[in-house]
Amino acid sequence: MSTDVTSLRQALADNYEEPEGPARNARAERIFAGIEQSGDTELLIDGLNHLMQVYNYSSEADKMFVPFSRLLRMWDERPGDFDGQQTHSLFWMFKWVSSGMIDQPHIPLASIEKWQGEMEHRYRVAGHSERAVRQGELRIARHVGDTERAERAYAAWQAADRDNKSDCRACELRAQGSYLAHRGDDAEALETWRPVYEGEFSCAHEPHAVLSSSLLPLLRLGRPDQARAHHLRGHRMVRSMESMRSAVAQHVEFLALTGNEARGLEILAERPAYFTDSGEPSSLMGYLAVTALLTDRLTALGHGEQSLAGPGGRDWTARELAVHARKEALALAARFDERNGSSEVSRTIRERMDQEPLLERLPLGLRPSRPVPVPRPAPALAPAASLDSLLAEARRLSEAQRPDSLEAWAAVAAAAGREGAELGARDRAELEEHRGLDRTVPPAESAAHFRAAADHYESAGDLGRAVAARARAAYALCQDEQPGQVHERFDEALAELAGLRARMLALHAEGSASAHQVSRVLLCRCRILNDRIHLSEDTAAAVGALEESVRELLAFAEPHRDDAGVGTTVGEALGYLGNITAFGGDAQEAARLYSRAAEAYIAAERPWYAVEAETQLAGVSRHLGDPETAERASRAALEHARAYAEAGGLCRLHLQLVESLADNDKLPEAAEHALEAAHWADEAGESKGNGAYARHRLGGFLLQLGRVDESAAVLEAVLPDLTADDHGDGMIVQTLWWLGDCLASLNEPRSAAEHWLRAADIARGWPEQRDHAMLANLAGQALYRADLNSEAELAYQRAGELWRELGDVHAYVRTLRVRAWIAVREGQAGPAVARELMTSAAQACETALEGADDREARDGLRAELADTHRQTAELIASAVEGGPGEDDTDGSARAAYTEAVSSAEKAIAAFTAAGEQYAEQRARSELLAGWLEADLGAADAAESRARGVLARHGAEGVGADARSLLEYVGRG
Repeated sequence: MSTDVTSLRQALADNYEEPEGPARNARAERIFAGIEQSGDTELLIDGLNHLMQVYNYSSEADKMFVPFSRLLRMWDERPGDFDGQQTHSLFWMFKWVSSGMIDQPHIPLASIEKWQGEMEHRYRVAGHSERAVRQGELRIARHVGDTERAERAYAAWQAADRDNKSDCRACELRAQGSYLAHRGDDAEALETWRPVYEGEFSCAHEPHAVLSSSLLPLLRLGRPDQARAHHLRGHRMVRSMESMRSAVAQHVEFLALTGNEARGLEILAERPAYFTDSGEPSSLMGYLAVTALLTDRLTALGHGEQSLAGPGGRDWTARELAVHARKEALALAARFDERNGSSEVSRTIRERMDQEPLLERLPLGLRPSRPVPVPRPAPALAPAASLDSLLAEARRLSEAQRPDSLEAWAAVAAAAGREGAELGARDRAELEEHRGLDRTVPPAESAAHFRAAADHYESAGDLGRAVAARARAAYALCQDEQPGQVHERFDEALAELAGLRARMLALHAEGSASAHQVSRVLLCRCRILNDRIHLSEDTAAAVGALEESVRELLAFAEPHRDDAGVGTTVGEALGYLGNITAFGGDAQEAARLYSRAAEAYIAAERPWYAVEAETQLAGVSRHLGDPETAERASRAALEHARAYAEAGGLCRLHLQLVESLADNDKLPEAAEHALEAAHWADEAGESKGNGAYARHRLGGFLLQLGRVDESAAVLEAVLPDLTADDHGDGMIVQTLWWLGDCLASLNEPRSAAEHWLRAADIARGWPEQRDHAMLANLAGQALYRADLNSEAELAYQRAGELWRELGDVHAYVRTLRVRAWIAVREGQAGPAVARELMTSAAQACETALEGADDREARDGLRAELADTHRQTAELIASAVEGGPGEDDTDGSARAAYTEAVSSAEKAIAAFTAAGEQYAEQRARSELLAGWLEADLGAADAAESRARGVLARHGAEGVGADARSLLEYVGRG
């Protein structure tokens, strides 16, 4: 390591910018070794300060006591060696030392109190407020469980004046809220934290810690949506910061208590060293405690044998890790309690490990890579029902056509088996029929159940139901997916249905069959004809046959629709008629028919059957540009399906509502339903399909709503699930684009550029190149912000070529101007190249002006040319060091400023020609020329320009800038 003072000081500054962790600490130690050899006392103090900084914000906080002791000794021996900033840092670090000692169980409590007293004495002698002293005392009192002392310290802390030794406002509010939450005042804690998490106050570690601390108070106050937002935002902030182990532990705790165990496991796996880093035993104890909480939860849910990454670099089962983490956490707590002479730490750690979940589930919008299914609570066991009562309930549900009638008949079968009861023919018929209705049963087996039901119905003398059951059997066989004689199966089924139809109509005529039974046979024929369409070579003829059958059904059923069972067949028939009408191209009439179908189901008090018609109505209404109807239909479909739909169906219905709400600009609610869709997709095992789409939409909505941190977390999580084959390039590009927008807003320009460039590379192959150009342009902007000048130049060059090919002169010219500014940055091409780029920009504007035949286009191009001249003036002047003053011995600076005035004059003329809408830009160019003239000694000319601007624009805005120029030339 060099012992050159300048090099060592630069090395300290560079190391401060490195990520927290052992690598930064090791570099600091190497740099400090060089500092000691340099013999420079001032640098030695700065080096010790740097060691304190990096140790305090790392997993090696226990190392900071040695450099602090050395600093304090140097101060006591030669305080004159410390400048103002170094003195401030020394006193500031007292807080770190006293707080840090509490986290080290090997340091006796008497020593901690001694250091606390030392801090109080030195602060008083130096004339500092006792505010920081009392804050430190509160932490000691809380740690040992001395409630009365804690209250006194808190009151004294709040009463003391703030000074430059007080923590920053963000950190103080975090600590105040933490104490309020500790004593049970969740609402007051959150109100205290609000200015921090809303962005009024911040620092390097806030709102990071406040967001994590707020999670459980928000849940306890019934604000789960805000808790979710704080988790998504907060964890993203702390995940790369080694010193934030306590905050990470709070996020894991939150996940364990909200049904997000799988996400908690992912976080545990991200930093294995958190299990063993012992430099701060207090945060290690908390981390082990929440690990025990999470793994105990997994074990209770039946996942105790799941393999997990854990301490020691080996795999553990959840059960093993739960036992290990609990044991280690309690061992550390016992060390603290032994030191403190109390049981407070063990008590709080046990309470933390033994918490019960606060919510059964809280969807986050993130897909865990290792799903951990959470069993739903088993329903309370009712007393065993008699077979007769089970039969009555099953029959009631069947007559109401309830979807849960299948489970009721399964319960009948189980009870009959237990009791060895012999069911009557009608009972056996209904049981077989419901077995056939089970969609999980293969088609051939389903048909066999229906035929058995028909035989039992005939034995019971119910010929109408027997014929209806045989019609169902014929339809079931058409569903057989086995390869072979597909056409023949449909032909045979239709032939059988023809005979069954004739038989049923005859029975109905003689009063032996109900209208519902007749409509059921006619409906089976419609279903077969509908399914056969995809096999037909003559689609129009097949559709015509279906329509004829549907109209026959409606003609028969309409007079009997007061019968609820008939009403459902009317609804289905109208749905088919809607499909037929849509096929014919009459979307408006199709929408009307779908609406009638849904109304028929609801009138029959069977709303769960209306879901398909409402879904179709929503789709065709969106096509017709009727978002209000689409939204109403989507809401109704979700509401009617909610009680009975499977997870995959609920996902799709939520997604349908998402699109309708988005069409109506109801983005907050659209985001809520996208979140629900993602959850149900995970439940259905569709995370990488519909789940990915739901998360993609959720991320976009959150971005539009300004919830950038949350959006970034969701989009980062979904990106690995997106593939060109499954989701298409467009969805990947849009996700990358949105994520780049998020990262740019979060002041992460380098990462933003990486995502935009990745998207641009995909869009490179698209026929239309505007997106490619825009993405390259955005990447250039981000790289420019990140001071990655060479990369920014390449990105802007790529964007400029694309804009030129697309004929967008304005965008092309702007890339040239930015490239000119890049050229004059340190280490880049230089002023000559910058001037050439500005000249090229002006020429592009002039060429475009020659071919422009529209006044608005000409004015826009004149303004673009004017802005190019204005920036050229600024660029020329900025390249001159010192200006045209006494040091300008060769007159080069004066010549450059004179040339810059000429460019500014060109800008003024072009803005004037562009029209009054550019009056302010013209005024700013005039002032630029005035400032340049003032530096050239032409005060009269500068004054004239300033007074002209004032006369036209008044004293506000650009007029205020004019007054500044007048004051500069002494004419104000």
